[in-house]
Amino acid sequence: MPEEIELEMAKIQRLREVLVRRESELRFMMDDIQLCKDIMNLKKELQSLVAIPEKEKTKMEKQREDELIQKIHRLVQKRDFLVDDAEVERLREKEEDKEMAEFLRTKLKPLDKATQSPTSEFPNNN
Repeated sequence: MPEEIELEMAKIQRLREVLVRRESELRFMMDDIQLCKDIMNLKKELQSLVAIPEKEKTKMEKQREDELIQKIHRLVQKRDFLVDDAEVERLREKEEDKEMAEFLRTKLKPLDKATQSPTSEFPNNN
């Protein structure tokens, strides 16, 4: 029946959307992990420079310290943006889920009526 085919197509489309979302989530997680690793590595290097007494630091060490602070700051901002973007995406997906559920609900109602057994309309004469 055309209605059943349409419903099956909607289910396949929904599955595709779920897989695309999962891929997006995994990419976000990988990006987040990499950013955290990069931040931690820079912090370790910064800690070694901060441990040097200020009077003993060379000009190069002071410059490197400033560079590290700036790099860490940029990476933290990038991670914040990534997290904010993921939250916006999550809210958008939640709204899409509501719309899809409503669409499927309206599509299933006519199918339920069409697939009900015709014998239930007539009393059993046994």
